[in-house]
Amino acid sequence: MRAVVVRSFGGPEVLEVAEVPVPSAGPGQVRIRVAAAGVNPVDLHTRSGGLAAAGLMVARDVIGLGWDVAGTIDEIGSGVTEFAIGDEVFGLSDRLDVPLGTHAEYVVLDATAVARSPRGVSAVEAASVPLNALTAAQAMDALDLAPGQTVLITGAAGAVGGFAVELAVAQGLRVVATAAAADEPLVRKLGAEFFVPRGARLGEAVRALVPGGVDGAVDAASLGAEALDAVRSAGAFAAVVGGAEPAGLRGIRVANTWIRADGPRLSELAALIEQGRLTPRVAETLPLADVAEAHARLSAGGLRGRLILLP
Repeated sequence: MRAVVVRSFGGPEVLEVAEVPVPSAGPGQVRIRVAAAGVNPVDLHTRSGGLAAAGLMVARDVIGLGWDVAGTIDEIGSGVTEFAIGDEVFGLSDRLDVPLGTHAEYVVLDATAVARSPRGVSAVEAASVPLNALTAAQAMDALDLAPGQTVLITGAAGAVGGFAVELAVAQGLRVVATAAAADEPLVRKLGAEFFVPRGARLGEAVRALVPGGVDGAVDAASLGAEALDAVRSAGAFAAVVGGAEPAGLRGIRVANTWIRADGPRLSELAALIEQGRLTPRVAETLPLADVAEAHARLSAGGLRGRLILLP
């Protein structure tokens, strides 16, 4: 089968679409025939060597890329009873040190890392969901807010931030969103009640809308202390990028979101998609052979939605 790998760190030119053996499902695992796979910033940082330099992964002779996947189960390992061959699923590969990722024709994942794909949604759309929506969901969990409370979402037009806005609304929270001024219509459509354009004095602007500050914040834009300033004393703050969390002040509880695969939670997210309360966003699809172009385009920025590779 074909799979995207890197054998040395560098720019998009080090990406290789290689011929490798088809993996087999072991105990507790399923093999997925990949229909679509998302390209995320973590793939860029893996390829460049940034994650290895930060001590977050071990360099290998061959490293596979890709976290998000949607496709069809075609092999089941022993002990797996919740899925059957032919099930359409989506899931997350959450390890950095694997020889094969989801950017391949087949991928093997733990059964606990996948869920049945949402009905009425294409595989391309489903593949845009797992990493970013799970990150948003786990960040919202860390805040532990109650319906009626207020939450600030930074980077609200981005992949994680957009899902965080919709999840907050689904939880009955009042959302203050910040993004580029041109993205206000999009962010309002996602459900934000208040909007602060990027570049404003964030803490001051938020307190003008919510006296005393918001109850919690999901910092999808990695603004750090600037976003923390908008949170009330004894509130909560969740960073979504490792090392981007500020020191806690004024009794604010600060958490970092280390994404983990979670099939049951993906099932909950699938239900929200089916209800129209969570919106997959796809920027464009590209063939697997054009993975270098996908990396270059993602690195250039400005995308709204995920780039999706088609094997």
